[in-house]
Amino acid sequence: MREWVLYGANGYTGDLIARQAVSEGLRPILAGRDATAIRRLAGELGLEARVFALDDPAALTRGIAGAALVLHAAGPFSRTSAPMVAACLESKIHYLDITGEIPVFEACRALDASARERGVVLMPGVGFDVVPSDCLAKSLAEALPEATRLELAILALGELSRGTTKTMIEHLGEGGAVREGGRLVPIAAGSRTRTVRLGGRERLVVAIPWGDLSTAYTSTGIENITTWMSFPRAQIRVMRLLGLLGPLLRRKPVIRALQAIVDRRVTGPNEQVRESGSSEIWGRVEAPDGRAVEGRVRAPEGYKFTVIASLAIVRRMLEAPPSPGYHTPATAFGGGFVATLPGCSLVVPDTTGA
Repeated sequence: MREWVLYGANGYTGDLIARQAVSEGLRPILAGRDATAIRRLAGELGLEARVFALDDPAALTRGIAGAALVLHAAGPFSRTSAPMVAACLESKIHYLDITGEIPVFEACRALDASARERGVVLMPGVGFDVVPSDCLAKSLAEALPEATRLELAILALGELSRGTTKTMIEHLGEGGAVREGGRLVPIAAGSRTRTVRLGGRERLVVAIPWGDLSTAYTSTGIENITTWMSFPRAQIRVMRLLGLLGPLLRRKPVIRALQAIVDRRVTGPNEQVRESGSSEIWGRVEAPDGRAVEGRVRAPEGYKFTVIASLAIVRRMLEAPPSPGYHTPATAFGGGFVATLPGCSLVVPDTTGA
């Protein structure tokens, strides 16, 4: 099997991916900018280590040389993705990451022609963001090809890692978003809510800017998309309050101060939480004549799922990658891909009459 690079291997999720990769017989090259942490982990796992930063293009090119693909796990991806993507295009190396950030998806989609020309696959979002929801969206669109509206609602039972929390802080001041008429439209944070049956009961969900506002548009062509997430009412009230503080939360000193607090206080879910947690995603598509189809994905806890899905996609990419260009997980491997993963199920009604 050809070589591949796991960049950001010393982060919370990168470490989980590295350890599971070895247990599955995979041997990634562990990479990152923290020499001590990367070499310690590589030594423990018996893997090759490469140390390089993303702000040194020459070192970055050398660091990924000889690899078939890079799995990029160092966020916030809005700051780290672009240099790695550029290096992968230059070196004709496939690019994967575990982002859920809309600007990263949009930036990679804009590079589709360049990726095709270079024979490179660009596939951001190969973890919990956005594999299960992307597969559900595509499956629903195939069940109702006339659909013009898509809703996805997410219930994730677990905790956030340090990196995910810091990424969320990066975007706190930006508010929410939906896709309307094919365009991304900003909305006030916490301003849209509804109830959805998730986890066996009715839950309040709030519109959030989940990555599917970009990826599901690519996967389905549906121009009106809302992504929801289940939160307690108290958290939704806090979300609305934070929306009023948008200009303040966009200031870099404020962002850095909040992220410093996260560095001191947040670690991430432990093994017990990862093993006992779960996730569920509800989806609904609707056609102009009122016909609608609903479906669900049930999956393990988000970080556990990210490890499972990202490594499954690495294997597929090394064995038989899809055609070059920008892909979502569902355009690369089909809507049914999520159902092939351990602990996952996909339920979408068959409306074809077959």
